[in-house]
Amino acid sequence: MPRQGEEGVVGAFSIAEKLDRLFRQVRDAGRAEPSYMAVAEAIRAGQGVAISHTYIWQLRTGRRDNPTVQHLTALATYFGVPVSYFLDDEQTRRVDAQLDLLRSISDAGVTEIALRAADVSPRGRETISELIRKVWESEQRQP
Repeated sequence: MPRQGEEGVVGAFSIAEKLDRLFRQVRDAGRAEPSYMAVAEAIRAGQGVAISHTYIWQLRTGRRDNPTVQHLTALATYFGVPVSYFLDDEQTRRVDAQLDLLRSISDAGVTEIALRAADVSPRGRETISELIRKVWESEQRQP
């Protein structure tokens, strides 16, 4: 839903809000969010895109709000999201839902189970899935 800003109606999510969400969500469980310096250095080293930590901070805090496509693409690549995350609010909602799910899985310690199951045969994965379902059902019946 659009909201009223100081300069009139703006989109449901600003670039600053989207970037802030990525900083807060896209990281390993138990790890602090990356510094602006670390993000800028990773983008420069990994993608060859010149971007400063100050500029990233300005984008995240809303002091700058008209980044180039090159910078949006570099930030999207760094955080592992499509560049459309920054351009399309519906895409933002879909990616945010996926990020929430990944965070829940990571926080719940499910990652280790999933990684181990990846090396199991399809029949073994079915058995694991059935066992997990039975445990879940059992725990749902308990007060």
